[in-house]
Amino acid sequence: MPLVPATPNFLPGAAIVLLLGAASACGPTKGLTTSPAPITGVAAAGLVAYPAAAGFDQAGSDARALAWADTVMRQMGGYAAWQQTRLLGWDFLDGSYQLWDKQTGDFRWQKDTLVAVYNLGAKQGKAFSKGQDISASEKGKKLLDRMYPIWVNNSWWLLMPFKLKDSGVTLTYKGAGQLMDGTPAQVLTMTFKNVGVTPDNKYEVYISPTTKLVEEWAYFPKATDAQPAFRRRWTEYRPYNTLLLAADRTDGKDGRRLNHITARATVPANVMQNPQPIARLE
Repeated sequence: MPLVPATPNFLPGAAIVLLLGAASACGPTKGLTTSPAPITGVAAAGLVAYPAAAGFDQAGSDARALAWADTVMRQMGGYAAWQQTRLLGWDFLDGSYQLWDKQTGDFRWQKDTLVAVYNLGAKQGKAFSKGQDISASEKGKKLLDRMYPIWVNNSWWLLMPFKLKDSGVTLTYKGAGQLMDGTPAQVLTMTFKNVGVTPDNKYEVYISPTTKLVEEWAYFPKATDAQPAFRRRWTEYRPYNTLLLAADRTDGKDGRRLNHITARATVPANVMQNPQPIARLE
C-alpha cells in the first residue's frame, strides 16, 4: 500500500469493495492523494468542473469520458463545494458509523460499543471498548490495523462519483446503455494502473443523461470478467450542505442504503476524539 502523504485536503483512495451477502473482496487500494492546485484562468470561469489528481491516466482516458466526469461533478455541487466540505459522516452497510475530517485526515469509526479514532496520514490511532482504551490489546491492535482499509472501502461507497479522475484511474467512454429499469444511460469504464493491492478491478459507471448523475455502478473483480460481481443503484440524491449525495445502494431487491449522511464545512467540538459511541450527526 503506498505511503499516505501527511498533507491536508485529502481525496479518497480507490476502493476495497464489500461484496454484499458474501465474503469481502479487495478492490484497488491506494493512498490518499493531495488536492490539486487551485483552479485558475479558464477553469476558474467554470469551463472545467475539476482538475485531475496527480497520477490520473490522462493519456489513456478519453475526452468524452472526461466531459461526463466534469458534468457529474457540477451536478453534485461542483469542485469548489467538494473542496470546502471538511467533515463527512455516514452509516455503512455493516451497521458502523464513521466521520472523516478531510482537512486533518482524522477518521472516527464506531460500531456497537467499539470506537476507533485514527489518523489516515500518520496511520496511528486508539481503539476503545465501552469507553476504555484497548489499543494495546490484541483486539484493539486488530481493529486499528483495519482502519485504513475500512476508510478506503466505506468512503468509496459514499463518494465514488468524486473519484472519477483520481490518481491511478483510467476513465473511458463505453457508450450508450441502460439502467436496470430500462431507461437510457451513458456508461463510463474505470480501470486502474499501478495502484493498490488488486489493480485488476473494473467498474462501470452508469450516468443518466436526464439527471446528469451517476445512477448505477457495476463491479468486476477482474477487468477481463464478462459479467459483474454486482450491479447496484446509486440513487435517492438529496443536498447535504453544498453537496448532492445519494443514499440508495440496492440491487433492486435488498434495500441496502447508506443512512445518516452528513457533509459539513466545520467539525463539531469534542466529537472526533470522543472514546464513547456518539449519536449520529444530522
